[in-house]
Amino acid sequence: MPELSIPVVEGVRLASVPARIKDWERNDLLLVELAEGTSVAATFTQNTFCAAPVTVAKEYIAKGEVRALVVNAGNANAATGVRGLADARATCEAVADALKISAEQVLPFSTGVIGEHLPMERLLAAIPGSAGQLDPAGWELAAESIMTTDTRPKIVSRKLMINGEEIAVVGIAKGSGMIQPNMATMLAYVATDAGVTQSLLDQMVREVVAASFNRISVDGDTSTNDACVLMATGARGEMISSSESTGYLELYRAISEIHIELAQAIVRDGEGATKFVTVQVDGALSSEEALTVAFEVGDSPLVKTALYASDPNWGRLVMAIGNAIQGELDTDKVEIFLDDVQVVSAGGRASGYQEQAGEQVFSKPEFTIRIELGRGASSEHIWTCDFSHGYVTINAEYRT
Repeated sequence: MPELSIPVVEGVRLASVPARIKDWERNDLLLVELAEGTSVAATFTQNTFCAAPVTVAKEYIAKGEVRALVVNAGNANAATGVRGLADARATCEAVADALKISAEQVLPFSTGVIGEHLPMERLLAAIPGSAGQLDPAGWELAAESIMTTDTRPKIVSRKLMINGEEIAVVGIAKGSGMIQPNMATMLAYVATDAGVTQSLLDQMVREVVAASFNRISVDGDTSTNDACVLMATGARGEMISSSESTGYLELYRAISEIHIELAQAIVRDGEGATKFVTVQVDGALSSEEALTVAFEVGDSPLVKTALYASDPNWGRLVMAIGNAIQGELDTDKVEIFLDDVQVVSAGGRASGYQEQAGEQVFSKPEFTIRIELGRGASSEHIWTCDFSHGYVTINAEYRT
């Protein structure tokens, strides 16, 4: 991959090694070591059939004092029963032995095929060597090592000044399919060397995830394994303890921007995707209603195939809107725009709308579908993509 100017996050070291989780020649095991005293907050999948590493990570993070993360690609360790839980714990124990910490200070993560047991002999054999390769400049290799069907690594960074101290924020993510809000089949890790108290970091991760990873959809499926982890080592500057603290707004803005860029990168790299589309809903009765409409449009296979075909079939848009609204809808107040081209007015085809103008918008690699409901003052947006032949091929051949 090309050279990137990724800053070091003081207090974080990373190592990526090949564990041969699948029959491939690549790094597929990531170890992240965190300095003592690092604050760690996370959000996890809302899928009730959650994977073994999610169960273990949620248990261990609640105990505090996280010192390491271990991530494998190629196998989700999901729907693997008692053995899967034992394997996740054994992985943590191996990392703990290598780093001389407690197993409960290690958070495990897995991504890949569901329903198969981890190749524990190969995985455990790779861990001691990875501990010997920990490097504060290991972010680029880390972004590559967690990929599954991704076509490219996803990494974003920021540097900012707080009270004369240079602060770094770096984030990596993986995700390409099985993407839907309430997290998705994605993993994201964002770290800063600023100091943030645990309670404030917990609040920050909930807020920034709500505005980023929970606003994307590739195919409407919520994974068993997803997680987003936010880490603050406290190696630089003064501790930020509240939203009134000096530097809070600057740090929050940087962390938020990184989450949004990573979320959008996942949609742009959606399996087989050729279009990146913003669905903006205005005039809703509530934020919840606006999001419901946006996701009904963004998740609709009929809408998504029309996006791929560059076919501005606005009938599919009104269909999706009608499916999303509970109760009565005054369709005469509904308006739909493709970028600046008005397609629907007063519940029907807008006067003066020309199909060619709609086709020109739908042919663009990035554009916005804007829906005005005329029901209230709430607005929300999501990011989605199209369904192509490539999406079907990738998922039809996923295990072959």
